[in-house]
Amino acid sequence: MSERLNILYEDNHLLGIVKDAGLLIQGDRTGDITLLDLARDYVKRKYKKPGNVFLGLVHRLDRPVSGVVFFARTSKAASRLSNEFRLRQVEKVYWAVVEGELRERTGSLESHLGRSKKRSHRAKGSSAGAKPAILCYRLLSTRKGLSLVEVRPSTGRHHQIRVQLSDAGYPIVGDVKYGASEALSARQIALHGVALSVKHPVKEEIITIQAPPPEDFPWNQFRTAIEARFQ
Repeated sequence: MSERLNILYEDNHLLGIVKDAGLLIQGDRTGDITLLDLARDYVKRKYKKPGNVFLGLVHRLDRPVSGVVFFARTSKAASRLSNEFRLRQVEKVYWAVVEGELRERTGSLESHLGRSKKRSHRAKGSSAGAKPAILCYRLLSTRKGLSLVEVRPSTGRHHQIRVQLSDAGYPIVGDVKYGASEALSARQIALHGVALSVKHPVKEEIITIQAPPPEDFPWNQFRTAIEARFQ
């Protein structure tokens, strides 16, 4: 089961892994295998640990999203990392391929988001439950009516990047829930957590993990730009 894992960082306190698009990060009512299952199995086998293996889930990626993820290997690390995410002391960088060619090379998107069940939506700031959502973006490349965009969210709202890019007129490729023209295969959308930086819970130094996006469509339309970053 563990052979599917792409390990980026590992010590006694942290485990950094790449999550594939379409893979759950933690269990739900489907009962499908999760990244947490795979990571626990990896630790159990590598270190020959008896019984249940502790791994703390301190942040999440949506099922159709790929990207880098940190797990905490101790309860102390989990508590400290959770606090970092709560206080927005981490740096998260995403890449997205969106429909359309951006008019501005850089900019920011600010709005309020509300949530109903499994969807989020733009809302008035005065609406009950509405929360501010802010992100900055940078255009990396355009090709055949698509844009490769780097996104740095300042807030961590439910489906924030997906909703805000769609509201701006640039839905993420494959994200039919939020306005994309058609779906992609294998339960994926063209959104990838490319880099994540946290303060190590014990060593007090900044740890960064990063990984390139998948190689299939639509990422393969931007191979030159991607290779320039990950050569």
